[in-house]
Amino acid sequence: MTKPTRTHWAAITAVVLALLFAGAATVASAGGDAGHEGGHGGGTAAAPASGSADAGFARDMAVHHQQAVEMSFIVRDRTQDEEVRRLAYDIANTQANQRGMLLGWLDLWGLPKVESGSEPMGWMTPAKGHGGHGGHGGHSGEYEDGQGARAGHEAGGASLMPGMATAAELEQLTKASGKQAEVLYLQLMTDHHKGGVTMAQGCADLCTVGTEKSLAQGMVDAQQSELALMADLLKKRGAAPRG
Repeated sequence: MTKPTRTHWAAITAVVLALLFAGAATVASAGGDAGHEGGHGGGTAAAPASGSADAGFARDMAVHHQQAVEMSFIVRDRTQDEEVRRLAYDIANTQANQRGMLLGWLDLWGLPKVESGSEPMGWMTPAKGHGGHGGHGGHSGEYEDGQGARAGHEAGGASLMPGMATAAELEQLTKASGKQAEVLYLQLMTDHHKGGVTMAQGCADLCTVGTEKSLAQGMVDAQQSELALMADLLKKRGAAPRG
């Protein structure tokens, strides 16, 4: 294998620095428009409340994105197909960057990355308080990742949030290879994106921080486009999204 040249490493460094700068700028922008409806207004405003849609979305989507990154790295090691590997690389990079923004906003707002006693997706049904959403149960079996955000799965194999793969499904993906891994990844990621679109649309409708609403709408648009791409990739492999 050809050893990376100094120019190659310089290019990689430039990309990483550009992503870090973009993320820092977005986090700063979210701090500037916190508390302003639609992101308008000047001066210093109060940060979103811990139980707000803004904070709930940031926490939940950070967890949701983490699993997408995990699945994408798994499939890159389980297949040599360039189309699937390219898609996995794009998803991993995009969602890791967005996850950093979401967790950065929580830090900027002085809010915890885990809200004790809250249910996933509770912020989407404010009238019900924290009484759950769509039949999702408690948090047994979850843990905190290195940045303090929720991760993992509920006990009994039930997914933590809409579209998330179970621990058994992740293990199945890890053991698959070639076409089998490609199809399973595309099916799991299709489910994952559908859940992500639902969550992101919820923030686009309910969040009040303009920068976060814009990011959420961007997630909706990008993931819907990737859903169409994944449907095509599955069809090429004689498969289809799961029912």
